[in-house]
Amino acid sequence: MNIKNLLTLILAITFAWASAQTKVNKPVASGAAAQIQTPSAELPRPKLVIGLVVDQMRWDYLYRYYNRYQTNGFKRLLNEGFSCENTQIDYIPTVTAAGHTGIYTGSVPAITGIAGNDWIVQATGKSMYCTQDTTVQTVGSTSKAGQMSPRNLLTTTVTDELKLATNFRSKVIGIAIKDRGGILPAGHTADAAYWFDDKTGNWITSTYYMNDLPQWIKDFNDQKLAESYLKLDWNSLYPINTYLQSTPDSSRYEGKFKGTDAPTLPVKTSALYKGNLGIIRATPYGNTLTLDLAIAAINGENLGQHAVTDFLAVSLSTPDYIGHQFGVNAVEIEDTYLRLDRELANFLVYLDAKVGKGNYTIFLSADHGAAHNTAFLNDHKIPAGVWDDGAVLKDLNKLLLDKYKIDGLVLSLNDYQVNFNHSITNYLHLNMDDVKNDCIAYLQTQPAIAFAVDMKKAETASIPEELRKRIVNGYNIANSGEVQIILKPGYFTGHGSADGGPTGTTHGTWNPYDTHIPLIFMGWGIQHGQLNRETHMTDIAPTIAALLHIQAPNGNIGKTISEVLK
Repeated sequence: MNIKNLLTLILAITFAWASAQTKVNKPVASGAAAQIQTPSAELPRPKLVIGLVVDQMRWDYLYRYYNRYQTNGFKRLLNEGFSCENTQIDYIPTVTAAGHTGIYTGSVPAITGIAGNDWIVQATGKSMYCTQDTTVQTVGSTSKAGQMSPRNLLTTTVTDELKLATNFRSKVIGIAIKDRGGILPAGHTADAAYWFDDKTGNWITSTYYMNDLPQWIKDFNDQKLAESYLKLDWNSLYPINTYLQSTPDSSRYEGKFKGTDAPTLPVKTSALYKGNLGIIRATPYGNTLTLDLAIAAINGENLGQHAVTDFLAVSLSTPDYIGHQFGVNAVEIEDTYLRLDRELANFLVYLDAKVGKGNYTIFLSADHGAAHNTAFLNDHKIPAGVWDDGAVLKDLNKLLLDKYKIDGLVLSLNDYQVNFNHSITNYLHLNMDDVKNDCIAYLQTQPAIAFAVDMKKAETASIPEELRKRIVNGYNIANSGEVQIILKPGYFTGHGSADGGPTGTTHGTWNPYDTHIPLIFMGWGIQHGQLNRETHMTDIAPTIAALLHIQAPNGNIGKTISEVLK
């Protein structure tokens, strides 16, 4: 290239650069000549997100009673939504508070601090209930049932993150018969959480949220619906002889209501509830009452009618009470889910009409499952049994007394964990490794126990990787015991009876009957389909966060289930 051509090229480049800079730096005109900046289209989000957690719903309940479900309940969720068929809980113990927390935080007890429904604070040796808060007062009753808040929760929830993302314009409400089922999902920044007060039959809250109930909930309480439902008695939805997926109605595996002669339907709740409105917790009417309040909340707070997304977190606590009392194979459980199926169908129809089909997103999951009754398993030649933790606690303390000459070194075996009395061990300067090894050696001699693991050394324990992961995830150094007890499959805590076993059932272990939970998404932004690869309880919150284009909770360890989202 000659000098002339090179100078021409340089001048052209310089002119182009100067023109571009002029356009970038050109002052904006004022007045009528000003360029009007119009916002781009709004970020697409559903009008309302509804979380439904069915307390103690085993995954297989979706299919155990499938043939008896109607079209628009569980079947609608499965046929229109996206089902994650292999969703597992990531930790132990599998209990209500930890489960509701895990769903909404995408995290585990090691991080959230919610180590159980209650726990021993290791620094003080005192017991702590998951949502107890004596700094607040009950609103809506004179009882102490309202002295609750989410302050023990150390992380944010996806509901908190929605609040943060919308500059607190979104409304978030939590509802459950159990206080922990309403409070923990709603998070720290919720507009309200409501739970049931046995003393009055009212839905109540605490001064953490407000100083007076809103008028719509006062009006709801004035209807006295708990009494109205209990006056109807609990009759089977269909003839008893059609409940082919259940054991005979009168069974030694089931627990009866106080004041009744047998654990059978019908239950004359009309004669049992006076002075005990809390009995509604263990009848299907508890689900009815909860969904009634959910509808009242949507109407009263205009949820789904705002410029930003609202969130309603609903926990259906009743199946847990019924499961504990009657077990997983009872007519009462089958009847509960057939009734819930109908009520779920009605709730979805209401949402279609109120919020608009396609305008809301709903997900359904569970906080944990439940085991088969041990006597039932034994009768069918399946290994199972009960582990008498009360007797073992006495034996452990006697063993340690004989060696260390001090009584009461073990405070509790709650949640299958050994909780030590550190006020004593620290004062005496005991070598905790020695004390723990003494306990582990004794526990490993127990026929019901598969493993006893030092929580701080779980990573090097000779146990299957799946167990190791769940122990590590469940171990909160401030709120968990120091030795984790793993029972053999089919075993749980309880006390034997003259009939050979306890009635009803429980949960809390690592086994699939406790950790395999349903997970279905449906509605705005959701694909239709089914996924069989393993997913986790901790994946729910980040998936909802991705749907809403908001940050995941600050303690989240889960992964977005990308197959779910459009």
